[in-house]
Amino acid sequence: MLNKYPDVLTVKEAKEILRIGMNSMYHILQSGELKSIKIGRIYKIKKENVIEYINRKSKERIKE
Repeated sequence: MLNKYPDVLTVKEAKEILRIGMNSMYHILQSGELKSIKIGRIYKIKKENVIEYINRKSKERIKE
């Protein structure tokens, strides 16, 4: 599923994977919910961090 994406993602690529809007994407990046690095004004996100975020959110939903 994620094979077409590079190991280090842009904000646009990460939001496509998560199927969320740009505002929501920036919110989770700025809050630190999704691990990323910021180079100047540009965020870079490891693909493995997106997968970890999805898994963590799935577990939180199960607990509810």
